[in-house]
Amino acid sequence: MQTEMIQKLVNEARSVMENAYVPYSHFQVGAAILMNDQRIIAGVNVENVSFGATNCAERTAIFTSVAQGYPAKSIKAIAVAAKTKGFITPCSICRQVMVEMCDPETPVYLTRNDGEIFETTVKALVPFAFDKLDV
Repeated sequence: MQTEMIQKLVNEARSVMENAYVPYSHFQVGAAILMNDQRIIAGVNVENVSFGATNCAERTAIFTSVAQGYPAKSIKAIAVAAKTKGFITPCSICRQVMVEMCDPETPVYLTRNDGEIFETTVKALVPFAFDKLDV
């Protein structure tokens, strides 16, 4: 993927992060997904006092893409941003959703405070992923 598109995606994740609803943890996370048609869809984490009802930024963006009519495997890339010293990574629930909704080689761009970007893939984040029920 071109450097300018990666930076645009990361910038969107960083920008939308400010909209996070985080009255309990005060830990803002933003995500931006690039769709195959070049549209960018953003999401933020939304907390709830029951905590279990909290939704992460990555899932908010992915679920929004589904609500807007995009089928599974329409995601070209994902960027995640937070105000962290180390690279912010998706939680395991978000990783499992990525397995279902992305190709294994979909790039995932992780960021940190100093502006550095670490590129990985869905497959690297979930090396022993399962994507079907074997019953």
